[in-house]
Amino acid sequence: MKHDKNDDRLVSPEQSLEVYRAMQRGLSRRDALKMLGAAGVLMAGAGSLPGVGRAFAADAAGQGTPKRGGRIRVAAHSSSAAETLDPAKGATAIDYVRAFTFYNGLTQFDEQLHPQPCLAETFETTDNGGHWVFTLRQGVTFHNGKSLTPEDVVYSIMRHKEPVVGSKVLSMVEQIESVRRVDQQRVEFNLVSPNIELPALLAVSHLVIVPDGTTDFSQGIGTGPFTCQEFAPGVRSVAVRNENYWREGRPYLDAIETVGISDESARVNALLSGDVQMINNLSGRNADRIGQMEGSQIKATNSGNYTDLIMRVDQQPGSRPEFVEAMKYLFDREQIKRVALRGYGEIANDQPIAPSSPYYFDGLPQREYDPERAASLLKKAGVAGARTSLVVSPAANYSEEMGQLLQQSASQAGLNLNLNRVPADGYWSNHWMKHPLGFGNINPRPTANILLSQFFASGAPWNESGWSNAQFDQLLVASRSEPDPSKRQQMYADMQTLIHDHSGIGIPVFLSDLEGFDSRIGGMDRTVPLGSFMGYMFAEHVWWNA
Repeated sequence: MKHDKNDDRLVSPEQSLEVYRAMQRGLSRRDALKMLGAAGVLMAGAGSLPGVGRAFAADAAGQGTPKRGGRIRVAAHSSSAAETLDPAKGATAIDYVRAFTFYNGLTQFDEQLHPQPCLAETFETTDNGGHWVFTLRQGVTFHNGKSLTPEDVVYSIMRHKEPVVGSKVLSMVEQIESVRRVDQQRVEFNLVSPNIELPALLAVSHLVIVPDGTTDFSQGIGTGPFTCQEFAPGVRSVAVRNENYWREGRPYLDAIETVGISDESARVNALLSGDVQMINNLSGRNADRIGQMEGSQIKATNSGNYTDLIMRVDQQPGSRPEFVEAMKYLFDREQIKRVALRGYGEIANDQPIAPSSPYYFDGLPQREYDPERAASLLKKAGVAGARTSLVVSPAANYSEEMGQLLQQSASQAGLNLNLNRVPADGYWSNHWMKHPLGFGNINPRPTANILLSQFFASGAPWNESGWSNAQFDQLLVASRSEPDPSKRQQMYADMQTLIHDHSGIGIPVFLSDLEGFDSRIGGMDRTVPLGSFMGYMFAEHVWWNA
């Protein structure tokens, strides 16, 4: 589909909410924007919106007995015409939520991110991860009535290897040499090299199971807790309870409508006005605001989410190592945490593995804020006094605030940073990784190896800075089969050191995942530190206490 740049125009928070409501009535985003222009809609304070501040008497989150029935509307921070029900192509939080709403994987994560049986009743390996056998659960059917078979598993996994599919997890699936049917209930995975974390890899949203031979994903045919009643990319999806779901008693809700509202203020206003019942991707300022309102609550999860400065090492000026190093010294990390995050986060050190991970390497000296050292490095890079553009957007959490602080620091070091502000709509398809300097926003991954494979392995589709390092690639592969914990720990320490010292990625802080929700939603005490919306798996766990 051709992208229309006019669909990315900036509107006020209140206008964004009106656009969303118009789209709910069937208008396209373009027509909704035209409607606003014709009507001469004016920017207004939050208090002018009908229903803002309405309070509800309700049970606290997670309390009470689960109830069946009810319908909720959930607003995620991303919205794009590129949204898809093909799990292989999922790229944003709203895609991941829909994947777990309509599909299941062979395994799934518990609250400690340990892989547990799902469509597979059991899984085992006898050679430290080179070969695995998964025994499928009996009596599971897809939404179209077809029974789950080993052939479905073989197709679902191996299709990721086909270039035409465009899988976002190709770099991970390349570890799998073959998948074959053993008998009517068992499937065998043969790996290129041993990986003791295969069950965790198979729990990610991209690797859920679809019917054998599926090429049309418009109906979202899976085995998941909900069936797809409606899907309009960039507008909304409507999921209704799967009455034949294999988990007895689940799900609780009758229906879930999922929409994207890219503007944060509009999401907050939609929650407080009762238009939606759950939102994600909040700033500290708005989290404080929601937390003070009766009838709404805040959920904060520390899961390793980060917004990173991307310096393309295959373009100028990022191709100059001194420039990349200088930019990392221009992060005033304490100020970013205090001012931009309002304390909702923790200091990072240009390494993507968070302190909560068992593989976090705390032996790296903390890179401090040092504009004088940065100035020296910029001089060596031959860019002292130069002017360069830095792309920021609301789509990459806190990138606008980080960009402003970085601009101030750069000026002290003799570098003129021009902030190129682009809208959230279309950011991930039109801007992310496409500029010499910009920002990304990386959702947590369940294992360190998955994170590093997706974002730092040479040639990975999401290798943001285009960095390539043969030593890193060798360590990444070797770590998957290393049975000695101490040696494995050292491998991860070495990989983090290489990223810290040489990659084109700067990570100043780790962000807390902040969500707001209507207090009448039960079950919200469950936490999966994999990202917002309970690691995108909230659909079958929550209920409505109205």
